[in-house]
Amino acid sequence: MSKRDYYEVLGVSKGAEKAELKKAYRRLAMKNHPDRNPDDKEAEQRFKEAKEAYEVLSDPQKRQMYDQYGHAGVDQSMGGGTGGFGGGEDFNDIFGDIFGDIFGGGGRRGGGGGRRQARGNDLQYNLEISLEEAVKGIEKEIKVPTYVNCDTCDGDGAKPGSGTTTCTTCAGQGAVRMSQGFFSVQQTCPDCQGTGQMIKDPCGDCHGQGRVHKTKELKVTIPAGIDDGMRVRLTGEGEAGGPGAIAGDLYVQVYVKEHPIFKRDGVNLYCEVPLSFVTAALGGKLDVPTLEGKVALTIPAETQTGRLFRLKGKGVKGVRSSMVGDLLCRVILETPVKLNKKQKELLEEFQQTVNDSDGKNSPKQKNWFDGVKKFWDAMTS
Repeated sequence: MSKRDYYEVLGVSKGAEKAELKKAYRRLAMKNHPDRNPDDKEAEQRFKEAKEAYEVLSDPQKRQMYDQYGHAGVDQSMGGGTGGFGGGEDFNDIFGDIFGDIFGGGGRRGGGGGRRQARGNDLQYNLEISLEEAVKGIEKEIKVPTYVNCDTCDGDGAKPGSGTTTCTTCAGQGAVRMSQGFFSVQQTCPDCQGTGQMIKDPCGDCHGQGRVHKTKELKVTIPAGIDDGMRVRLTGEGEAGGPGAIAGDLYVQVYVKEHPIFKRDGVNLYCEVPLSFVTAALGGKLDVPTLEGKVALTIPAETQTGRLFRLKGKGVKGVRSSMVGDLLCRVILETPVKLNKKQKELLEEFQQTVNDSDGKNSPKQKNWFDGVKKFWDAMTS
């Protein structure tokens, strides 16, 4: 029986890229795998056909021969077209993916001997600091409850002096082969969990786990300029893994407490400064706080409420920047309260002089009322 065109088998064009070939083959292999289609000879044949097509087209040299001479150009190198699992460089990777899906185990986890326990889990510690500490940087002591390497067995899991023995199930390879249908797939050894070694006499303190629960006391350096929501990583200070495995990392999540005076936005600081009626009208000096001490802010005469004053270089130096931000002060006019009789009389007298100025002393107010008058006139005309 004549063979089908390999491109037709995979359902791709002759100019198909490597990724497209891989995707097409994987789809067909998953669909027609014999273990998913027991007693279906046609599916088995389609599976073999797809495997043969991909084995040729994924290999640049074989593909060139096939494009030039057709099946005759590759039959000899293929050993009849139904040979083993050699071929394109991604061939074994694809079979690893397929076997992982079919057997539920991940076909590429096995391998040679040696300890390959899972890395310890990463941990997160939430740390709350003040704005001043965030801006200037600080060293903090923290306590983290976690798993640490057992001191008695030094994380080995075995009783001191007893050592370990080679796993008899996998002969120290850390992996075993299992057969499914006419395929053989390598998987992590279920007895030694891929370490290749068995603990003969477990440690009495950690019961062979190589780790114990403990509260660690650590020092963490918070860099100057750190902002709310940033993290500091302490490599290897997370949860200890199993015997022979490396520990995870500890991530210190920084939260900056709300400040009674300042608000931060990037490298800039903001604050609101109450301003008296007299200083706003006549001008003057006003002491303004900064993180480095107070500075005198000059308030010009006739300052309106809400005006923003910028103090250069009085903000924050960013943790990843050499630039220092500014302090922006917004003045808010404060209306006098709890006035005595004399104060009220003085204000009433002052208000009369303002009224007599024909709007010269309150131009915004005059313009607003003029606009309101025009609006009402238009409504009633």
